[in-house]
Amino acid sequence: MKKNAVETILGAVVLVTAITFLVFALNTAQVRAVVGYDVTAAFFKVGGLTSGSDVRINGIKVGTVNDLNLDAGTFDAVVSMSIREGVKIPTDSVAAIGSSGIVGGKFVSIQPGGSKEYLAEGGKITRTKDFKSLEDQVGEIIFLATGGGS
Repeated sequence: MKKNAVETILGAVVLVTAITFLVFALNTAQVRAVVGYDVTAAFFKVGGLTSGSDVRINGIKVGTVNDLNLDAGTFDAVVSMSIREGVKIPTDSVAAIGSSGIVGGKFVSIQPGGSKEYLAEGGKITRTKDFKSLEDQVGEIIFLATGGGS
C-alpha cells in the first residue's frame, strides 16, 4: 500500500513539472499569432515559407504570416501578414525572405525605409527581395570563382 502512495505522489510531481515546463515554453516561444493590421507582399520565390512564420524587423518578431496565395495573373506568391498594432511600416520598406540557418525555419524580414508615410490596413509592400536557396548561393559562388563574370 505504501508503494502505491509513493508512486502516485511521484507521478503527480512529474505531471505538475511537465505542465509547468509546457506553460513556460508557450509563454517564451512566442508561438501565438500576432493580432494587428494586415499587409501583403508579392515574391517570385518564398522557399518554404509557411503560414504561422514570423515577420521580423531587425530580428524582433512584429508579426505573423497569415496566408500564402498564388497570383493567377503574375504567378507570384502573395504573402499576407498581420503586423502588431503600434508598429508602423514605412511605405518604402523592403520585405525579404530569410532563413534561421541551413535547416532553420523561414521568416519574412522587413527592412524599414525612410518614408514618413506608413502602410495602412490592407497595404502592400511593393519592394521585395526573393528567397535565395542554398543551391542558388553555391551556384553564384562557383560562377564567381570560375571567372564567369569576366
